[in-house]
Amino acid sequence: MRLIYSALWWVGLPFVLLRLWRRGGKEPGYRQHVGERLGFYHQFDRKPLPPIIWVHAVSVGETRAAQPLVDALLQAYPQHTILLTHMTATGRATGRQLFAQQGERVVQSFFPYDTGWMCARFLRYFKPRISILMETEVWPNMVRQCVRHRVPVMLANARLSERSLRRGQRFGAILLEAAAAIDCVAAQSDADADRLRQFGARNVHVTGSIKFDVEAPTEMIALGERWRASFGDCPVLLCASTREGEEQLILDALSKFDNRDFLTLIVPRHPQRFDEVAAMISAYGFAIQRRSTMTGTQLAGDTSIVLGDSMGEMFAYYAACDVAFIGGSLLPLGGQNLIEACSLGKPVLIGPYTFNFQVISEDAVKADAAIRVSDAASMLRATQVLFSTPGRRARVASNAHSFARQHQGATQRTMALISSIMN
Repeated sequence: MRLIYSALWWVGLPFVLLRLWRRGGKEPGYRQHVGERLGFYHQFDRKPLPPIIWVHAVSVGETRAAQPLVDALLQAYPQHTILLTHMTATGRATGRQLFAQQGERVVQSFFPYDTGWMCARFLRYFKPRISILMETEVWPNMVRQCVRHRVPVMLANARLSERSLRRGQRFGAILLEAAAAIDCVAAQSDADADRLRQFGARNVHVTGSIKFDVEAPTEMIALGERWRASFGDCPVLLCASTREGEEQLILDALSKFDNRDFLTLIVPRHPQRFDEVAAMISAYGFAIQRRSTMTGTQLAGDTSIVLGDSMGEMFAYYAACDVAFIGGSLLPLGGQNLIEACSLGKPVLIGPYTFNFQVISEDAVKADAAIRVSDAASMLRATQVLFSTPGRRARVASNAHSFARQHQGATQRTMALISSIMN
């Protein structure tokens, strides 16, 4: 099975690189640092590398979630440099933005493709003291090479949905072997821990979600508050991290909604879709203003929808809204992180599909920190109820803030496990 898996990587590599180049037409970051994906790291040859702690965060969500852990590692291991790896260009850009002030204490690279040769080159070059993989990133050949090179592997902030468990079990021995080779797993919940054990993981601990420990940057909160002031008395609905197909559902529901006396912010999850969504909003006849064209915080008077076509400002969008709908949940895509909205005390709406964040979503609903809706039309009706009943909105907002605070502390528990591995 491993030979077949590795052979498929080598056979498919030309097509993978072609897809990477094509994607780079919309996102130039995919055409940069390609050598890193193939196991070449000459750009780091300028001087000897210090001791390395390696954290892998595949994309934007994992990178932002890793921030409290990276900050804690920098403080606990002052003689070490953090190597932060990614699979996506947006994840790398997010990491660069989050840790710009750390200078050379945080260096970045793309994760190599999962062939034994490329993974071995990566490990021989950087010689990390530990590999910390965020959330669900288990690559069979990389884990095997870590074992061969005596690099302990930790899966941090780990989650595994029922769907992912079934899908992973279909691949059989190669993934089960990789899971069993992980030295330590810090799971987000008891349910995640149980599924990870079924998947073959050992030494599993429940530490909670590190995402609860992410702190909103003060400059983002201030920016959002300036936006909110410029919107005037008009209530604001934020549709955050929407995925392909969801914007059309929301716009269709908005076009048929009688009580459109509120401003809507739509922030697509993926930046390559900004232009597509802008064209879609205009085609529906809505007066649109793009964040990228706003002068300061000024908003055109006839604007009914603001398109959030910027990266790294999600906390500002949350600070600017009165109610937040979390995207990825109207269609069977698994949902997105609702913790950031809760941490700022915003009433949260989620759709029926939240299997990627199942436990957190269910707990938030039980705590009356989030309200589950069945479709885009019911999302707008729930929004209107919250806008028209300030007392109800304030209660849900307070519950959301309390929910976020009650679940903090995962970073400290994860650091204790890391210390036991490294010492």
